[in-house]
Formats: sequence, C-alpha cells, structure tokens
Amino acid sequence: MARQNGITIEDVLNMECMKNCKIIAGHGGLKNTVSRVNIMADMDILNWVSQGELLLTTAYSLTNDLEFQKRFILDCSKKNLAGLGIKIYPYKEKLDDEILKLADEISFPIIELYYSTPFSEIMTPIFKEIFNKQAILLQRVESVHENLMNIMLKGGSIEEILDVVQNNIKNPIVLKLKYPEKVIYKFNDVDEHIKNKLIKNCDDFYNRGISKINERRLHESVEKIDNKNITRMIMPIVVKDSVYGHIFSWAVNTPLGGFDLSVLEISSTTMALEILKLLSLREAENRHRIEFVDDLCSNDNRRREKALSKANVYNLNRDDLYCFASIKLKACNKRLIKESIIDNLYLTYIIEETLEKNNINGIVIGKTDKIDIILSFKNNNYNKKIIEFKDRISEIFSKKIFIDFKIAFGRCYRGIEKLEKSFQESQKALNAINIINYGNTIFYDNMGIYKILCNENIKEEVEDFYFLTIHRLEEYDLKKSTEFVKTLKAYFECNGNLKKMSESLFTHYNTILYRLQRIKEITGMDVEKEEDRLNLQIGLKIMNIISKRE
Repeated sequence: MARQNGITIEDVLNMECMKNCKIIAGHGGLKNTVSRVNIMADMDILNWVSQGELLLTTAYSLTNDLEFQKRFILDCSKKNLAGLGIKIYPYKEKLDDEILKLADEISFPIIELYYSTPFSEIMTPIFKEIFNKQAILLQRVESVHENLMNIMLKGGSIEEILDVVQNNIKNPIVLKLKYPEKVIYKFNDVDEHIKNKLIKNCDDFYNRGISKINERRLHESVEKIDNKNITRMIMPIVVKDSVYGHIFSWAVNTPLGGFDLSVLEISSTTMALEILKLLSLREAENRHRIEFVDDLCSNDNRRREKALSKANVYNLNRDDLYCFASIKLKACNKRLIKESIIDNLYLTYIIEETLEKNNINGIVIGKTDKIDIILSFKNNNYNKKIIEFKDRISEIFSKKIFIDFKIAFGRCYRGIEKLEKSFQESQKALNAINIINYGNTIFYDNMGIYKILCNENIKEEVEDFYFLTIHRLEEYDLKKSTEFVKTLKAYFECNGNLKKMSESLFTHYNTILYRLQRIKEITGMDVEKEEDRLNLQIGLKIMNIISKRE
C-alpha cells in the first residue's frame, strides 16, 4: 500500500479557498491524504490520475447515465484518489441520492464546490499548503535522522533507537529481531487489555508462514483489534537481502501517516547497520575459529601444537571429553533459498544459543554449506546431553528455519589432542548418511559394518568385493528379467526362514527353493554355508552403497 504525504480532505475543507464548499458524501474519508490536485478535462482522466489526487470537475462532465456515474465513483475509489470536488450548480440541482449513498458506503469524499470559485483559486492554495506540509515533514524527518545518527556515533543501543521511534510516532511499538534474538515492547500508557491484543496481533503475523515474514517490503493493513479497525505498519529490517526482524506500529493514539512511515524506514535502516556491525564482528570471530579448528584437526604437529596453545582462549580444557559434530545444510526448496535466513553466521548464533540452553560448553564454526561444532564435557554423562542437543537442533531447523540438514557425530574422546579422531569420524559419518538411510542424524558409533564399507580409502577393494559376489546376480536379473537379487534380500530380511520368504514374496515355497539353487549356481556361493552367506550379505550392502553414490 503506497503512502502519500500531504494534507487531509478535512484540512482542505478548512482552508479559506473552500469556505463556500461543503462535503456532501463520503464523510468516512475525511482523513484521506491529498498529495496533488488534478482537473477532469475528459472522460479518460482516470487513465492518468495518481493515488492521493483530489480530482476537480463539473457536473457537466458527468453524463446523465446513472450507471456510468456509479462506475466512475467506484473507479475513483479503486484508484485511491483522495476525493472528488464537483461544481454541481448550474449544471444540476443536485447529485442523485444513489451516488451519494454509494460514496458514503465506500467512504469516498464528494465535495460540492462553490460554482463561482475558479478551479485555479482552489488548486493554487492547496498546492501551496501541500508544499509547506512536505517542507515541514522534511525538517522533522531530518531531525529524526540526525538523532539516530548521533546514537550510532556514540555507540548507542537498539533500545535507544527504538526510543526515538516512539517519541516521534507516539503510538505503540514492538521490535522483533532474529539476530540478536530479542523482543522489545514500547507501549507507554496503553491499557493492559490492548497491550495483550497487540502482542497477539504481532504473534499472528509470524504464524502466517515464512513467505509473508520474509518479504522485504512494508506491510500495511487495517487490523481488527478489540472490535476497532486500527491501521498497522510493519517495517522489515533487511540486512544482506535477508529479513532479520520487524518494527511494528499500530495507530492506537494517533493516525499513522507519511511522517511515521519515514521514521520507520530510517530507523529500520539504522538498525540494519547496527546488525551488520554485529555480523561483521561475528564474521571476524568465525574466521579465527575456522583457523583454530583446522589447525587442531590437522595432521601437522606444529599446527596442532599452535592450536592447543590457544585452547584456553575458547574456554576448552585440555583434559575434558570432546565430541566433533558436523551439520550439512540445504534449503528445503529454491523458494526458501531466497526467502529464508540461511546465512551461516545467523545459524551459528542459533546453535550457540542452543548449546547455552543445554548447558554444553563448545564452539561453533560456520562454513559455506556446513557448520562444525566442538562439544566439550566434564564427565562421562554426555550421551543424554548430546541427544537433547540433537533433538533441539532438529526442531529449530525443521520448524523455524525451514532448512534440510544432516548432522553427524563422531565419538567422544578424553583430551583435546584426540579431537582430530572425532573430527575424522564425523566426516566419514556425514559422507555415509545418505547411503545408509539413517534419517537426518547419524552417530559414528552406530554405523556398524558401514564404518568399513563406506571408507573412501578402501573404496576400490570394496567395489571389487561387490563384483565377486552380487554383480553377476544383478546382471543376470537384468538380462533374464528374473528376481534373484530381490529373493536374496528377502532371505536375509526373513533370517533364512523360507516360509516367511514365501509369504513376503507371494511366491510358492518350491519356487523359493528353486531360486536359492539358481543363486548358488550363478554366484558360486551357497547360503547354507556361513562364510558364503556372510559374503553375499555384505555384497548386498555394497550394492546399496554403490547405487546411492551413483
């Protein structure tokens, strides 16, 4: 909804040039803002009018067609004109009652202009008044800007910026920031009952879905609050093309106009600069953390010793228990890539908050598409804390930030010198998580035989093993359209119980026996023999790994 700066219809009617004029319909639009004045010279004028214009005309320009007149009034309202000034006499005695009734219903002001007053004597004073009003507005805006800049230069807080906003807007204000995470209410003398209504109205905005929340534009609407229609403005705080928060204001005490919009815009930009400053500091801290962790997990002894000497700086005790975790990030879809805050610096802040709330010591490092976390524990009671941390991260990422993620945990080791082992384990687990269908969380300890099968260092030997076991069977199925691989999978899923296999595959018992015999002939391996059975089962797991890699 665009905002025009100017004077109201009510102000216009109080001017000397309008002393013989009167409003005859649409009294509900007396607060409409007049930003310009235009004259209707022909019937196509609505193709060139602008929002906020006061349109001057004569009844002569309006045909006697009542339906045309109704459409004209409706079109003027849809174009968001401030109102319509008409010289009715001497062309007509009065406007039709249906036209006046329609104008009242849609709150579109119709002013009867005095017949002998030239349009020029109306336009010039109104334009002059608008110009004076805008000049005053400009001075007030400049004053607000100066106050905000002084706060910034003195190293003032976001709270001080918000005080300037409320002192000028003189209406209830709410600030909601995602980073740094905080909510500030400025209600002053507003009744407690209305306060609660406004807070709920604010919360309702955030419950409408991420698409609305992350629009980088002013949200202006009329809200039903305590059975009253109240104008609400919501100004987003945009940093690096992402929305980091909103400033809310409601027209509870005074109407919200062009000046209020300017104040919200300036304060939003000022807060964005403050947030950008904080993000720059975090960026610098993050770079140091990346260097520290890279050195700590390096195979180079000199780099590791250098990092160990700095461990106390990050509040890491050399003799504590340590676990390394890695989170791989991916936005849920292309729309959310553009709309969500997926800046890793913001996400590291969220994870740090989660660590603090779960009483876990550690450091968080944001990278391009990944976040690394060092978890530190004083005693052996760490499993429960890790599970609670994992559950909380899952909830935040899936329900609040809308990001797909995979998180992998290495094992816990006593002594920071062994963190490199946990780091290597977490990376192996992260690489394997999509292959072995562990959902979005994997613990290296729970990988079983996949610790070996997913090891990149022996990838060639693992694939050779597959070719010696299952590959021939898979090729046979493709050529002959048989289901021997499926049968072999069912054999292990049913723990070798042929009756269960028959039921599972909807196949006759004798057919199962025949298929197992053919598997033996094709592969040269017998499921009745323990070693062959193990080799075939491992071969199936490798087949699954190879198919996922492809």
